[in-house]
Amino acid sequence: MTDLVPVRRALISLSDKGGLAELAAGLARHGVDIVSTGGTATQLRQGGAAVRDIADLTGFPEMMDGRVKTLHPKVHGGLLGVRDNPEHAAAMAEHDIAPIDLVIVNLYPFEATVARGASRDEVIENIDIGGPSMVRSAAKNHAHVAIVTDPADYAELLAELDRNDGMTSLAFRRRLAAKAYALTAAYDSAIAGWFARADQGEAFPQTRTMASRLVMPLRYGENPHQKAALYRSLGPAVAGVAQAEQVQGKELSYNNLNDANAALELVAEFRDGLPTVVIVKHANPCGVASGATLLEAWQAALACDSVSAFGGIVACNRPLDGPTAEAIAQIFTEVVVAPGADEAAKAAFSRKKNLRLLLTDGLPDPTRGGQTVTVIAGGVLIQDRDNGRLTDAMLKVVTRREPSEQELKDCLFAWTVAKHVKSNAIVYARDGSTAGVGAGQMNRRDSARIAAAKAREAAETNGWAEPRTVGSAVASDAFFPFADGLLATVEAGATAVIQPGGSIRDDEVIAAADAAGLAMVFTGMRHFRH
Repeated sequence: MTDLVPVRRALISLSDKGGLAELAAGLARHGVDIVSTGGTATQLRQGGAAVRDIADLTGFPEMMDGRVKTLHPKVHGGLLGVRDNPEHAAAMAEHDIAPIDLVIVNLYPFEATVARGASRDEVIENIDIGGPSMVRSAAKNHAHVAIVTDPADYAELLAELDRNDGMTSLAFRRRLAAKAYALTAAYDSAIAGWFARADQGEAFPQTRTMASRLVMPLRYGENPHQKAALYRSLGPAVAGVAQAEQVQGKELSYNNLNDANAALELVAEFRDGLPTVVIVKHANPCGVASGATLLEAWQAALACDSVSAFGGIVACNRPLDGPTAEAIAQIFTEVVVAPGADEAAKAAFSRKKNLRLLLTDGLPDPTRGGQTVTVIAGGVLIQDRDNGRLTDAMLKVVTRREPSEQELKDCLFAWTVAKHVKSNAIVYARDGSTAGVGAGQMNRRDSARIAAAKAREAAETNGWAEPRTVGSAVASDAFFPFADGLLATVEAGATAVIQPGGSIRDDEVIAAADAAGLAMVFTGMRHFRH
């Protein structure tokens, strides 16, 4: 396999024509014969570059609205011919097929066309055929041909030619070929996904493909012996952790990103509400509160469980201000994620060099569609995102006593938080703040008791006369299978309960609530989270 290959002829066909003038000038410096198509050829000429039309190479005009221009033996023969194979060389000579040493292509903007809501006909017209065909041909024959698919690689291409007197190295061509096949795979994945979901209405097609792009490698995964990386999903932009700008702080870890996402997804539930702060530890919220200001919300969230908050992740539903940032900076915090931050907030955090500040320029829509993916041995589990939301019509009071207006508000606040707590989940809330969170236990009674114990500890820490579970509302992510879990919340002082209902022992649980004087609301919806 040849190492250095001289670039004598290049074929350029671009949808994104950014950087074209500098590219053409660099190729001209090495005497490269440029062949081009349609609008790319026009722009090259306007920039003063010498260029031949693809029709001069093929002997056929571009036709059918440009659908047919590069699908020709003189193009693909020039790309696929193995130069040191005598039979290939003889065929090229017999049919007057000139070798093409460099292909520079980017594809029709299919995803951008879909994202702007174009008609079906326009979407179909933006499925590139000739481009991917040339990319695949050139990449397959990378022993002799270089394929460039990303404008970000133009500078590296020209540096390669300068370094090697107008030639490309095998290592360079191999790297470009790998990138090219990733591009065509992702492109086809986007098209297949559109056909399945938008065109055919299939949530779970027979064959499912997924594409993403590397953002950065990570130091390690959940543990130091595991390798890890962050990838960004291709497709419509989301104001998520993967898209966030890291303003300061040391390198992000796998656990930082996983926890920051959990915090952001929860705080986004409150994006249209009062200023709200979420504190997460190991993917579970340990404190959530809304207040008149972000500072008040932070103070209330921290008071819920200041022990767990140490080394935690903080998310806000408003741009950070100086006073709130100063308060957050008083304890060890791994990551703060917010839609924005003023200069005073950035200055406050800058004194904590290791603290990572992530700005998302918005919050994800908690009602958005999409799917989640979990890898299992030999396959993947795919499901719709849990974007289920309660309506007034879904709420059913099942006890003799109805909840007061404040109890109902606290019920709904606790319910929103419980949706983001690992099952079995129990969340006590009072006055727009969590009072205790019990997460990830094997039975619901233990979750209720753990949450109550945290509330008692918070009362001792903050010098309160009683735990904030007294007079609280409590949410359970799934039904109480027995009355014991409900009775544990009664012991903690809860006065109202919100839960899905649906147990064969609902009557027993309702009777226990009535005996204790509780108000209880059924939702008919559960929020398991594993």
